[in-house]
Amino acid sequence: MSNIQTRPSDTYSPLYFLASLGAGGLAVTFFMWLMHWIPHPGKTVPVFEDITAAFASGTVLTQGMIVAAMIGIAVFSFLNLKLLVWNLRRYADWSKTESFAKFSKTNAQSQVMALPLALAMSVNVLFIIGMVFVPGLWSVVEYLFPLALVAFIAIGVYAFKLYGGFLGRVLTEGGFNCAANNNFGQVLPAFAFAMVGVGLAAPAALSTVPALSGLGLVLSTFFLMTSGLIAVVAMILGLRSMMENGANPETAPTLSIIVPLLAVLGILSLRQNHGLGEHFGSPEMAGETLVMLARFLSVQVLFLLFAGLILIRQGYAKRFLFGNETSPGSYALVCPGVGFAVLIHFFVNKGLVEAGLIAKFGAGYWALTAVALASQLAMIWLVLHLNRRHFATPKAVEAVPAE
Repeated sequence: MSNIQTRPSDTYSPLYFLASLGAGGLAVTFFMWLMHWIPHPGKTVPVFEDITAAFASGTVLTQGMIVAAMIGIAVFSFLNLKLLVWNLRRYADWSKTESFAKFSKTNAQSQVMALPLALAMSVNVLFIIGMVFVPGLWSVVEYLFPLALVAFIAIGVYAFKLYGGFLGRVLTEGGFNCAANNNFGQVLPAFAFAMVGVGLAAPAALSTVPALSGLGLVLSTFFLMTSGLIAVVAMILGLRSMMENGANPETAPTLSIIVPLLAVLGILSLRQNHGLGEHFGSPEMAGETLVMLARFLSVQVLFLLFAGLILIRQGYAKRFLFGNETSPGSYALVCPGVGFAVLIHFFVNKGLVEAGLIAKFGAGYWALTAVALASQLAMIWLVLHLNRRHFATPKAVEAVPAE
C-alpha cells in the first residue's frame, strides 16, 4: 500500500462546469446591487460612468456598497473564468478516455450540456465586467451586440449538437434507463438553452437599432420555447420515475434546478418586454410585469419547498456537504440560491416598486431585499465550502493497490 493525495475533482465529471456557473451567478448577484441601487438615467443597466458618478456624489454607505459590489464582481468573475478554463481543459482530456465512452451510453450523457450552459454564463459575465470596469463602453455597445449575437448563436448551435447526440442515441438505439431517471437531471439541457436565450435577449432590450432588437427577440423566443418544452417533458419523466423508485439521494439537488431556470426565463421575458416597448409599440405595463414576476417567484418558492423536503428527509447535507461523501452534483445547490436572490431583486424593483406598492428604499423594500441578500450570502459560503471540499488538496489517504 502507498499513500497518495487525491481530490474529488481528480475524478472528472462535466457537472464541475456548475462550479464555474455558480461563481458567475454570484457575480450577477453583486451586479444586482449596482443595477437597482444607483441611478443610471437613460440606460437600462448601469455602466462605469454611472458607477463613478454615484460614488463621487454618494454617502459613505453608498460608496461602501459600490466598493463591495465591484470587489464581489471582480472576485467571482475571476473564479468563474478560472473554473471555466479548468473545466474545458479537463473535459478535453476526459473526452478521449474509456470512461467518457461508457458515460456516453448512460442517462448521464446529457450532463455534457453543462458545458454550453457554463459558456453562455461566462459570456454574460464578460459583459458585466465590461459594463462595470471599462470606461466608455456604452459609446461602442452597438458594435458589441452583433458580436454577442454571434457568440450566443455559436454556443446555441454547439448545445444543439451535444443534445442531438444524446437524443439521437436514446431515440434510435434505446437504452434510456427510466428507473435511474429518478431526478430532474434531464432538465439541465433546458437550463442551458435558457441561458443562451437570455443572452440573445440582451440586444432585444438594450440595442437602439430595431433590426438588432427584433433579431434578438426572435432568436431568444426560439430558445425560450426550446427550453420550456424540454423542461416540461423532463420534469414529467423524472417525477414519474421518482414516484415509483424514490428520488436518487446523490442527484437530489437537481430537484431545485427549476428555480434558476425560472430566474433566467424571467429575465429573458423582462428583456423581451422592454424591447417590445422600445421598438414595437407594446408598452411595458407595471401591473403586468408585477404579475409575471410574482408567478415566476411563486413557482420558485414551491420548488424550493419541494426540493428542500426531499433533501432534508434524505439527509443530503450530512452526507455530501459535511460528511465523508462528495458529489460534483452538490454544485447544483448553488444555482437555486442565486436564481432566487436575483429574481427577488427584480420582483422588488421592477415589480413592487414600479407598480407603486412599496416605496424604494423604504422599510418594506429592505425587508424583502434582505431575503435576497441572505440567499446571496448563503451561496457565497456554499461556493467557498464546496471549492474547499472538491478542489483543495486533502490529507494523504491510503490507496489499496489493484488486484
